[in-house]
Amino acid sequence: MPSADPPDPINFVWRVAQRCDGGSCLRVAASKEMVVVGDSKNPDGPVLTYTQAAWRMFTAAAKNGVFDYGL
Repeated sequence: MPSADPPDPINFVWRVAQRCDGGSCLRVAASKEMVVVGDSKNPDGPVLTYTQAAWRMFTAAAKNGVFDYGL
């Protein structure tokens, strides 16, 4: 579940997918305790934070096609 009180995103090193075309891309930053997710086209916008464990479960599910609804 996302945190209600995310940290200051300025202190993170953001990563964006290599295939990002400069448009609406997800950006991700990691720290020892959490993963922070934001919108690359709105760097000053809101962010969501997740525990490292929750992020690992999400990425594993995505890699296994759990979210591929009829694609």
